[in-house]
Amino acid sequence: MTQHVETSAPSATASRSPSPADIDLEQVRRYWDEFASEYDDYPDHGLLDPDMRAAWKDLLRTWLPATPSRLADLACGTGTLSVLAAELGHEVTGVDLSEQMVALARAKSAPFGRAVEVLHGDAGQPPLEPGSVDVVLARHVLWTLPDPLAALRRWVGLLRPGGRLVLVEGRWGLEGADGKPPAPWRAGVPSQELAAAVRDLVGEPAVVQLTDSLYWGKEIEHERYLLTARLTARQADAP
Repeated sequence: MTQHVETSAPSATASRSPSPADIDLEQVRRYWDEFASEYDDYPDHGLLDPDMRAAWKDLLRTWLPATPSRLADLACGTGTLSVLAAELGHEVTGVDLSEQMVALARAKSAPFGRAVEVLHGDAGQPPLEPGSVDVVLARHVLWTLPDPLAALRRWVGLLRPGGRLVLVEGRWGLEGADGKPPAPWRAGVPSQELAAAVRDLVGEPAVVQLTDSLYWGKEIEHERYLLTARLTARQADAP
């Protein structure tokens, strides 16, 4: 899920950071179900512009494994990145909380047959076996999650030794958070903060700033970046 909702000034409660217990996943699911039909209308969601689509595909080609791998696309939305990864030769399991998003992602990925599977489930607690994938890919997902740090721990647990996290994230400020489902990082997460969290779980990450408007269809005001880190065999064996 990658939506960045432009709204007016934040409400009085926008600065409060809710606890996971405050967050109703059914509310989050409804939010995305209602948005699903127009999701791909946003330039950086549907990637309908050929140059933008090519830019994202090149980005994935750079940071995903060079050989065919097993990839989990968490909160996959309508499946745009799942399809790009499949075009690069990877086997993909997409997961999304919204049944409407899942239906659209399955339709979009149908030409790839068994190379793309789309599951209905919570990206924060993916319905996947530990140590079953080579890549966890997530784009602008952490802002939707009730407990993003717990989700990151689960995502690392999905990785095989040598597997990698590939996270596209950003920061859009509280003015962009009003109207979104409440979550601790609903205004996005700065790269330094996410890097610190990943460093504690996996090791030193690499951060690449995505400042080119070609990725977003417009000039951006706040930080956008890709963060990646690899799980070593020793880390995978740690209790």
